[in-house]
Amino acid sequence: MLSINLTLATAAAVAATAAAPVASAAVFNSNGNVLIADQFNNRVIEIAPNGQIVWQFGKGPSDITRSSPLGVNDALRVGNNTLVSGTGVPPGAEPLCPQGCADNRVMIVNQDGAIIWQYGAFGVTGAGPDQLSAPVASTWTSSHTVLITDQGNQRVIEVGVDKRILWQYGITGVAGNGPDELNAPNSAEVLDNGDILIADENNNRAIVVDRGHRIVATYTAGGTLSGVAFASGLPNGHILITDGNNNRVVEVNASDKIVWSYVTNTQPGSNPAPLPSRAIRLRSGATIISDQFNHRVIVVDFAGDILQQWGTLNVPGYSPTSAKTLLNAPYDAKVIGDDTGLTWSDSLYPDWRP
Repeated sequence: MLSINLTLATAAAVAATAAAPVASAAVFNSNGNVLIADQFNNRVIEIAPNGQIVWQFGKGPSDITRSSPLGVNDALRVGNNTLVSGTGVPPGAEPLCPQGCADNRVMIVNQDGAIIWQYGAFGVTGAGPDQLSAPVASTWTSSHTVLITDQGNQRVIEVGVDKRILWQYGITGVAGNGPDELNAPNSAEVLDNGDILIADENNNRAIVVDRGHRIVATYTAGGTLSGVAFASGLPNGHILITDGNNNRVVEVNASDKIVWSYVTNTQPGSNPAPLPSRAIRLRSGATIISDQFNHRVIVVDFAGDILQQWGTLNVPGYSPTSAKTLLNAPYDAKVIGDDTGLTWSDSLYPDWRP
């Protein structure tokens, strides 16, 4: 697969694409389609609401080459391009590499599946320039930079399109809970005020840090969180947290009080420990949840009723044409055009010019 380093000039093209309107009749990148990081199928798929696959990056579970994002944990549509985190596959999860497969790339791919920008190198684990260790999440920012959660290196880094590290939180290679320390961070996003919200997984907390590395808020849901897989700021100032080890999603207010929760392992036949990995609030008030080891993506309303489901409860599988019944440990899912639980939006770019 073609790999092209993104220069400042091509960065302009990426941002301009992000600002471009999308025709409502389009199949690819249509509002209401769902972008899924289908983790152990080594692919990112865009599906129509009926589950039909309309776009795919990665060749599927039989491919462990650089042509596929191995153990993909995260995907974000940026205009007509897609930001992808190739995290790697742990030992025992991929029959073709029983000892595990490293990927360690964050990529921007175009509609044709060509890589137009990449940070990190396929199969190379490191902490040096242009190196990563299990990048679990990435987001494109309003400053036209990429915020990368580099879990294996215990840090969150902001990378320019020229691949310079512009900002970092967490001491490289040091797991801890002291000043400027993280323990297996699992996501990061820029809030409206410029602060960074980090899911600090093994410290069982979500924290907000400012650019001066000060922790300005900590969320633990009253000390009940265990394995914080994702945290997302909501327009009402609350924080939506995927509480993986407790198999639930919680919404907490500014006082760290739980105001809403949903548990994913109570249905008959559920995996007892599905470890849900992502939850994003939609404009309707519903929440889309990546119910990882139940091998499904669900949309639930405030009452806890399932409105929509892709994948079959606790049944892993692969289909080249549809996600209606078969997924394999989906780690992330986002509804295109409906990302109110994230700060990234096309609206950030209307006045941007190269």
